[in-house]
Parts: sequence; C-alpha cells; structure tokens
Amino acid sequence: MSQPSLYQKLVNSPMGVRMAPFILFLILTSGQGQFGDSSAFWLYLIKSVVGIGLIAWMWPRVKEMRWHFSWEAIAVGILVYVLWVGLDPYFPHLSDFGGGDKEDAFVWNPHALFGQGTALAWLFIVVRILGMTVVVPPLEEVFYRSTIYRYIVQPHFDKIPLGQMHWGAFLGTSALFGLAHNEWLSGILCGLLYQCLVIRKNRLGDAITAHAITNFLLGIHVATRGAWQFW
Repeated sequence: MSQPSLYQKLVNSPMGVRMAPFILFLILTSGQGQFGDSSAFWLYLIKSVVGIGLIAWMWPRVKEMRWHFSWEAIAVGILVYVLWVGLDPYFPHLSDFGGGDKEDAFVWNPHALFGQGTALAWLFIVVRILGMTVVVPPLEEVFYRSTIYRYIVQPHFDKIPLGQMHWGAFLGTSALFGLAHNEWLSGILCGLLYQCLVIRKNRLGDAITAHAITNFLLGIHVATRGAWQFW
C-alpha cells in the first residue's frame, strides 16, 4: 500500500487545511516592497488573486468558513473601525520601537508612486480595498478565531465547539492578533470583540462579516482622507 503524498496529508489534516493557506498568504505579504516600492502594489494584487484561489480551495474543506450576517456583526464591525481610527493618535505603534528614519519609511500611497489620480493608482486602491474586505477576513478568522483559539484549548482543536469560552485562549489569541498589527492596541481590542462574536454565536461567520465591514470602512477612510498610515 503506497504512502499518502504530502498533499494528501495536508488535505486530510484539520490543522493543515487551515494553516497552510494562511502561511502562504503571509509569505506573499512578506515579499511586498522587497523588490522596489512598486512591488508592494503588484504583489498585493498577486496575493489577492492567490488568496481568492486559497479560499476556494478551503471552502469545501473548512466547514466553519461561511459568512453570516447579523446585527451584532454589523455593530462590531463599525465599532472596531471607530476604535481603530479614534485610538490611533493616543498610543505608540510597533513601528515607533523599530528605530530607523521615519521619514524614509515606506508609505502605501499609490498616488505618490504612480501619479496623483491616475488609473493605475486607483486600480491599486480598489484592489487593496477588495482584498482587505473579501480575502483577508476569511483567512485571518479561520487562522486566529477558529484554529489558534481552539488549539490553545487542546491540540485536537476541531473537537472543540467554536462557542466554548476559555480565558487563556481568549486573551492569548487576541494578543497574538493585536501584535501582528502595527496598531497593536487597536488590534488587541479588535481580536477580543471578534472572538466575543464567535463565542456568542457559536460560529465563525459573524466575525468574518464584522472583520470585512471594519476593513471596508477603514479602506474607504484611507482612500478618501489620505490616511495612508493605516495601510
């Protein structure tokens, strides 16, 4: 009897089908800007297309990755956006501890690179908003709120109900999510609120929707007000 291939092992692993797509997405993210400033924009476009493919691959294999709409999801999505923008001036960001010349730091502003108001600049703005609204929420919510949260509870995480409350996992996952963002404090509060949604509803879809609403509103805020520091 032949041994299963690496791909078969991945498909048959509850951890693998949830972690591998997110890791691949992170690898593509880490390449943004590494090949000149324009690569930050082109690689975002590429990773968004790849991300859609990853979600399509995960869809029949990750049953909790389903969108759900509720008033709580809408309320939390708007609240997190307000917190993200409102708290921003009042705490130091992770980049403030990194050293280096802030004036030379890369700013994700396509108008500055491709010309103010050009079609290419607006293409990348639209791609960014679509990517952060449609692609990022399902991948991140499956990774953090479904997989990492439940794995902290026990290694056989897929046996744990999404609605089970566990304080260590609740705080640990939210802290991990927050520290993955430059706006770490807003990120932690965001993680706590999204996880509350998952626990309250005993499903992941409301958090995916809330995450999408937050990111969409933030994207519109950035594009209309020139608040590029959020990107």
